[in-house]
Amino acid sequence: MGFLDNTSITVDAILTKKGRELLARGQNEFKITKFALADDEIDYNLYDTTHPNGSNFYGAVIENMPLLEAFVDENQLMRYKLTTLPKETAKLPILELPSPSLTFNGAGQTQTINPNTRNGVDTSYTFILQNAEVANISAVGVSGGGNIAAIKRGRGRQDDALIREEMDMFPRGRRATTPVFLNEGERKRSVTITAKSVNIISRSLTAQTATNITVVGNQSGAQFTLPVTVKADPSKV
Repeated sequence: MGFLDNTSITVDAILTKKGRELLARGQNEFKITKFALADDEIDYNLYDTTHPNGSNFYGAVIENMPLLEAFVDENQLMRYKLTTLPKETAKLPILELPSPSLTFNGAGQTQTINPNTRNGVDTSYTFILQNAEVANISAVGVSGGGNIAAIKRGRGRQDDALIREEMDMFPRGRRATTPVFLNEGERKRSVTITAKSVNIISRSLTAQTATNITVVGNQSGAQFTLPVTVKADPSKV
């Protein structure tokens, strides 16, 4: 990793690990259709409204900070993406969930996540279950022309091979990548679906296990990370 010379305009474009993976498969999966902008390296506390030279210099420190070179791990860059909102917007959209966390006391229990977007409108949400070995996730409200995937399984079954088989039901492009910054091992256990709301069903576990569900508003870009804890199945302790 290094710094770019910010005295000239530079476009530093590289393929991430995910991009190289798609390209290497040779199945015509690597297609660039959109781009995003982010401000990961900007510390807005450095915006100095008391600068003695006036308003033209309020952002002088920020504008002269060095920029990092692009690097290949898509989970470690562009964490703070910029969002386009109407010009008169006074408040950023935020997601509201019925509970700040979910706790399951055993296997086979169901709780529903039904997000609401304050200060904005989302017609659907992306739900990223970071560890599908802890719970099942299935869509309640279908959106996006039926572009829904869901895991369904019998209550309390803890067969690792079956869990992996269920996760393989999801198209490769539906796995979590950048939004939740998972490492390679975590990403293989994650599942991503799009819906208005989802049901979370706890699995049967031999020990208490925690994971997270990240919810992203597909129109607003607002995010919320929900901690999930599943307690050990008494029959297996």
